[in-house]
Amino acid sequence: MLERIIFSLLFLLRLSLLVRGSALTTAISANERLCFYADVDKAGEKIGFYFAVQSGGSFDIDFDIKDPNDKILLDGQRERQGDYVLTANTVGEYAFCFENDMSTLTEKLIDFDIMVESEPRREAPAKPGQIASRLVP
Repeated sequence: MLERIIFSLLFLLRLSLLVRGSALTTAISANERLCFYADVDKAGEKIGFYFAVQSGGSFDIDFDIKDPNDKILLDGQRERQGDYVLTANTVGEYAFCFENDMSTLTEKLIDFDIMVESEPRREAPAKPGQIASRLVP
């Protein structure tokens, strides 16, 4: 249990140092709920979430994603894997939780990835033969 707490704290530390993506593997014991968190700095950022159950039981897990207001954005039961992209409409901390309460004895091993990224607006490229100009204040 202490190992999981330390792991979660290290994960949050990485996020606070502006690491915008992370690929992780975690074990979830029987009857356990384990959550990971990602901060969104501005509305409109994209959140990528991927997971795959690597071992344990029927290779399935329950999950949910909640926004900073504790509203469930996405959930699934007995899923083997998932790959989702969401738009963050609210600034703050998003929760990504796995729950292994359907299992009474079996630990599950899960690979997952949470990414938060800004999508900078790009200028349209100049047409062939035209010179791009920029306004200087």
